[in-house]
Amino acid sequence: MIPILTESMEDYMEIIYRLSEEKGYVRAVDISELLNVQASSVTRMIRKLDEAGFVKYERYRNISLTPLGARYGRFLAWRDDTLKRFLRMLNADMGVDEQVEGIEHYITPDTMRLISNLLTYFTSSPGRLDELASLRECSECPLDENLRELRAWEFRHHTDDA
Repeated sequence: MIPILTESMEDYMEIIYRLSEEKGYVRAVDISELLNVQASSVTRMIRKLDEAGFVKYERYRNISLTPLGARYGRFLAWRDDTLKRFLRMLNADMGVDEQVEGIEHYITPDTMRLISNLLTYFTSSPGRLDELASLRECSECPLDENLRELRAWEFRHHTDDA
């Protein structure tokens, strides 16, 4: 039985996939630098991913994805890229990378397919993007209210009142 990946495991899997695609190999030190974590933390996580069947790990050797790990890693990298493209297409005002980090671990593959379809729909005809932009002014969302207690990134990191 495949274990459920934690948010941290997903982050590692995405990085391992990207590194293996970019360099053809993955070293623990590269993961440590990219995720800004201690080498010992990387080793612990890599061992967990190895036990779960996502990577092949031998001490003092490169890390490689198993076929299962490659399948998940490919999806995780695609999910990250697609969400960033989607928010940028919508002209998201703040911290796209941070917003995607908050969204990506809680979105289902089926919802990702819908977002991908929306990206295709809007980018296939520039006029559609113009129509979408005009809706931004007509939003019914109550953004004028004081919503500072929400956990959303925009409110946790906003510094106007600091």
